[in-house]
Amino acid sequence: MGLFGKIKDGGPVVREQAAELHWDTEDPFMFASHHFDDYPRGNRQQAPPLEEIKKRSLGHDYRPQYGYRMYGGKVAPGFPLHTHWGYETITICTEGYVDHFDSLGNQGRFGYGDVQWITASSRYGHCEMYPLAFADRDNHHRVTQIMMHIPNEKKNKGVEINNVWAENVPCIRKDGCVIHVYAGTYEGMTGVVPNKDSWAADPSHHVRIVSFEVDPGVKITLDPTVPSAGRNVYLTDSGATVAGKDYIPQTRLKIKPDAEVEITNGDKKSEIWLLEGDPIGQKMCSFGPVVLATDKEVREANAVVRKEEIKDWPWNYVNKTQPVATDRFIRYADGREDRPTQKDPRELPPAVPFPEETEKTDEPAKKVPVQDYWNED
Repeated sequence: MGLFGKIKDGGPVVREQAAELHWDTEDPFMFASHHFDDYPRGNRQQAPPLEEIKKRSLGHDYRPQYGYRMYGGKVAPGFPLHTHWGYETITICTEGYVDHFDSLGNQGRFGYGDVQWITASSRYGHCEMYPLAFADRDNHHRVTQIMMHIPNEKKNKGVEINNVWAENVPCIRKDGCVIHVYAGTYEGMTGVVPNKDSWAADPSHHVRIVSFEVDPGVKITLDPTVPSAGRNVYLTDSGATVAGKDYIPQTRLKIKPDAEVEITNGDKKSEIWLLEGDPIGQKMCSFGPVVLATDKEVREANAVVRKEEIKDWPWNYVNKTQPVATDRFIRYADGREDRPTQKDPRELPPAVPFPEETEKTDEPAKKVPVQDYWNED
């Protein structure tokens, strides 16, 4: 994130800003992050070797060392137990896996193009860890997480969680370009929004979340949208020429919504992201993991989080991962289960259990003292 500079040349690009690990956004979006980590081969803990992580600031490691970060993880990388309250997260894992456990008793593993939608209008806790699932090769990991506001009148109405498997994400393949439509419509393809209370579920809100995987020098065109929508484009690994002007990698561009815009990728294969939609336009207050309508509500909610977060956690660890060699799935607390029907070629050959690996239960574990909640075995 950085300064957001105005551009006064009369063209379709009206502002530009640095967009590295974390991206600034505009209503209806709240925040986004985009990270690639080149993790090494995994061990029986699906974690990096101790020698590579022991001198890091474990629990808050955002500085890439040896090509990767640990984030909040102390064994496997990722984000141990934390709360969401009053907003939505759309997590798109295009390489590697995310292991998910939550305070409702749901669990799963997704990745290689899958999308997880969590509309957490009420208090909700989960952990999302990045297992190094393969012991015979490096574990490349790429994830984009987009947070979106929920209208005040829909807050504190419960939680929706669903996965959209990669095979069900609309995909357009052209010469030198692969386009994935996660929400809204692009070139006749409409993304799957599984959560009914998402702002993106109503087509009249004109939300679009689209990624473009673009080869060097390839051109894409953004069609106009309604004048009421906010529109932002994010350049990642490569610079690009946008409406005739050159921009460097890791740049956010705010673009006029009613303009047709040509983007020519630079000299590296790269992802370009489009986030656009009508603003919700309501006053909201936030602090920590809570986004609600008033300061009073936020203060009261954070007090509840501090008191109840660990108490309500049904699992034995706050940084829990799935057993080695687990395939992608989601299992709900009521026993329902869903799995993709296809494997991604990058999942092959599959991971195999270590000889000493014993079967682990996937049922919520009996409560243990808080000091034992970190899996450091």
